[in-house]
Amino acid sequence: MSEERTPGIREVVDRIYRSESRQVLATLIRLLGDFDAAEEALHEAFTVAVEQWDRDGVPSNPRAWLVSTGRFKAIDGMRRRARFDASLTELATHLELRTSDPEDWSDEAVEDDRLRLMFTCCHPALSPEAQVAMTLREVCGLTTDEIARAFLTKPTTIAQRIVRAKAKIRDAHIPYDVPSQADLPDRLDTVLQVVYLVFNEGYSASGGTSLTRHDFSGEAIRLGRLLIQLLPEPEATGLLALMLLHDSRRAARTSPTGDLILLEDQDRRVWNHDQITEGVSLVARALSSGRIGPYTVQAAIAAVHAQAPHAAATNWTQIVALYDVLMRSDPSPVVELNRAVAVAMRDGPVEGLALVDAILLRGELVTYHLAHAARADLCRRLGRTAEARSSYERALSLTQLEPERRFLQRRLRESED
Repeated sequence: MSEERTPGIREVVDRIYRSESRQVLATLIRLLGDFDAAEEALHEAFTVAVEQWDRDGVPSNPRAWLVSTGRFKAIDGMRRRARFDASLTELATHLELRTSDPEDWSDEAVEDDRLRLMFTCCHPALSPEAQVAMTLREVCGLTTDEIARAFLTKPTTIAQRIVRAKAKIRDAHIPYDVPSQADLPDRLDTVLQVVYLVFNEGYSASGGTSLTRHDFSGEAIRLGRLLIQLLPEPEATGLLALMLLHDSRRAARTSPTGDLILLEDQDRRVWNHDQITEGVSLVARALSSGRIGPYTVQAAIAAVHAQAPHAAATNWTQIVALYDVLMRSDPSPVVELNRAVAVAMRDGPVEGLALVDAILLRGELVTYHLAHAARADLCRRLGRTAEARSSYERALSLTQLEPERRFLQRRLRESED
């Protein structure tokens, strides 16, 4: 292999891995019928790609090439292991015959494979925690560490959930397919939850040097669009609206040096107004259905922010009212915290601080850095500098995201002046 060409090829392969690996994996799972075999075949295919593409050039359809190569490697591996387990010979022959049509891994056939995989991972035979962990790992490619941070739990716990879920899918012969039209509504809630978790990891990364990960948020929006095509339910529409409205602010959320910019300080001229227009339209469609769920309410809140020409024009009374609706339909400590911040903007920091302190006193958000950051900001606005510093320090100790750390450190320095 040419030493001069290898770094360039590795860069190409890495880029294709980031953009195509989950689609390739989903198709290999369909063809091979086994998660572990498909994952092994995926990695072997990319290993071969590094060597062969350096010699022969990148194929015109890398995704189809990778699926074909992964399939061949899996079947070849079964034949080699057949000398120790005769049953593998029959299985390899069966797989070779059943998956021999190249149309099985064409772009058209592959398009729905991730949707099939998503519903398999969200099968009701699995626990809700396992459904979410499996989909984040297998469909979207998050690492166990990233999933653990999203769940505020240990990576080993997530890894165990995934192993048990794969065994359950295998032993219970859970089908790799999109559910029937009659079963789809019951299966939708978990799928929406997963898509939103993926989006959140992209919109506000759980750790690292960058505030956002557009690959995750973009993928979640793509999955949201697919879901609406498959099942145009109001909550699926509301979720897509919510993601579009949040994502519309992405370019304004960080400075050219990657520093965090708060909503009130963002340059609204660089918001994506096409996404805002589409998002607001989708909110209106979801609300008009009369079946209003939590994603639709959150999208309505985002729409109020998006339609304000500047921060001072934000209709905080309407936002608090929407949070009141959300607290009745889908109460949680985080929703309560967001409502408290909205109350502070409507009624002043004293009222907001009382609500935040009550939440923290219960202990539910004691390890949630944004709760301490919110308290610090309210104390800062009230001139309670010592308390603000203490809360900023607590928030700083809990966040793993570098832009947030820099922002909190800057606030701490300002409190010393």
